[in-house]
Amino acid sequence: MPRSTLPLQTLKIHLRLAETNEIFSLPQCQNDLTLKQLKSDLELLTGIPFHFQRLHYLDENLPDDSTFMDNDIVPGGTITMRIWKQDGWGHLVAAAVKGDTLKLVQLGVTEEYAGTSPYAKILGPEQKKEWVAHRAFVALFVASHRGHVNTVKFLLSHGADVRSKTPLGRTALHVAAVMGRCECIELLVSFGARALDPDCEGQTAVRLAQRWGQKESKRALMRVPRQLAGARPQHQDGAVQQAHGQPA
Repeated sequence: MPRSTLPLQTLKIHLRLAETNEIFSLPQCQNDLTLKQLKSDLELLTGIPFHFQRLHYLDENLPDDSTFMDNDIVPGGTITMRIWKQDGWGHLVAAAVKGDTLKLVQLGVTEEYAGTSPYAKILGPEQKKEWVAHRAFVALFVASHRGHVNTVKFLLSHGADVRSKTPLGRTALHVAAVMGRCECIELLVSFGARALDPDCEGQTAVRLAQRWGQKESKRALMRVPRQLAGARPQHQDGAVQQAHGQPA
């Protein structure tokens, strides 16, 4: 039977993050799901920004525009995610996952960073400032997802931009809300995170908290004053819409 005529099938698969050896469960993936769509969901599930994800199955690279069916991914299979190896990004992600603030400092997340990397050596002062800011944001995003309050506090206190976004328009607040990290939510908001800023799919942190069943996150976000939450005038923030689907 040609692949194009194969029936739709719902698969339960696993994902392994190579840099940390963490295992995540994805119980409801249809075999017509594209890897680009999966990577969007994985940004929330794993806390790894979309543009750092490199997905492999049976040692084969998975192109973004291909589907599970195209790659013969079977029920119970394991997809491996790897982080960019260039410029120490994998080490930075692993340190943020552990909340290892000292290691993050050594990897260039503060303006006081005096070390070098093969890439940083060729940067001018302004470019290096942008390089540090991007590394600080990625560390903040991952640490907020994992709930490492002290690391989040350190990064914010040393200039990490709470309103920086991934290519999918998500901030550290979005992933803290998805994972129910209420202490991180309160900290991020105190540094200017906006609870009603939407991502590229129109989802605010409040809506994502409801979609992922994080009632405490939702309550924490709803307590944020409107002027701090980023609410628009009139009544555009309305009732939180009901979304479907639960994470593993």
